[in-house]
Amino acid sequence: MTNTLNQNKHGLYIGLMSGTSADGMDAVLCEYIGTAFRTLACESLDYSPSETRWLRDAALAPTLAVSDIMLMDRFIAERSVELVQTLLEQTQLKPNGICAVGSHGHTLRHQSQPGGVTWQIGDPSWIAEHTGICCVADFRRRDVAAGGQGAPLVPAFHQQVFGGSDIDTMALNIGGIANISVLKGADTLGFDTGPGNALMDEYCQTRLQQSCDMGGQLAATGKVADEVLQQWLTLDFLHQTPPKSTGRELFRLSAFEGDLQTLSAADALATLTEFTARSIADAVNRYGHSQGELLVCGGGAFNQHLMNRLAALLPHHQVMDTEQRGIHPLWVEGAAFAWLAAQTLNGLAGNLPAVTGARGDRILGAVYPA
Repeated sequence: MTNTLNQNKHGLYIGLMSGTSADGMDAVLCEYIGTAFRTLACESLDYSPSETRWLRDAALAPTLAVSDIMLMDRFIAERSVELVQTLLEQTQLKPNGICAVGSHGHTLRHQSQPGGVTWQIGDPSWIAEHTGICCVADFRRRDVAAGGQGAPLVPAFHQQVFGGSDIDTMALNIGGIANISVLKGADTLGFDTGPGNALMDEYCQTRLQQSCDMGGQLAATGKVADEVLQQWLTLDFLHQTPPKSTGRELFRLSAFEGDLQTLSAADALATLTEFTARSIADAVNRYGHSQGELLVCGGGAFNQHLMNRLAALLPHHQVMDTEQRGIHPLWVEGAAFAWLAAQTLNGLAGNLPAVTGARGDRILGAVYPA
């Protein structure tokens, strides 16, 4: 049997990521040579508005029918196969030229410790069978079993690709939820800071019938409701000590929309954007480097108003997107799961106990041979 643990790690890997925004999936092709890891290509697949609503509603529903879970599990797997095949066609590669697909899957539930549980769907057996490529999946639950948060997992990858600089460096992923990696070699720290794009995007989709506030243009014209913002900033999660992680269960619009009812759309978005910016800046000031580079990835890197607010709130930091360090902002998370697949197949740990709170280093994920 090929593609088992402790194979030669040199080769090509594909990472798949379907994030909490539930708007689509990314597939990133990476090459791993020795200790060098580089991104080569990316393809994306957008979910339809009805598919996005379906996945988002499922993530927040108090109960789910087994039949619905099975349908969603197959849906994510089928989209994964479709996207991998598109990427192979675009790069003119064959399945036997790829060491593994690292599939994050799509998160239905994530509850932090104590009593932590995490659940990602997207049948890896289906992916392996229909791509003809070994699939590594279910990365988070081993860390949870070891007493960890199971998230964030990307700080280990951030350390691999952005660490080692003479400049103090932090990597900030702004997806639906925002998470930060404070790169310090073996002492790297990482945690979820709070909301990323989730609240802003959900407001746009439910109130304005548009996918997002493109570039933060509408928010930039609005006025922040300071009293509302100060109330939100007292939320317990924001003041918890890392390790910590969260999800849409906490940061969903229904928990905040009562405070937005009397605000114009511009003012509501200005306040939601400032909530994301302030919660990130507060986390940096408490636990991050006092100066240096803040490398931003994820969809939030394209919200210019949000980037401007981060730069204003963190005047001693150089706020820039990860493109300036060699990886497109939308490729970073997918690349991280390609890297995690390589770690798994080579019998190497994929978690950082200082980040997740696990009892020790763990080889993450389950291997589904082609």
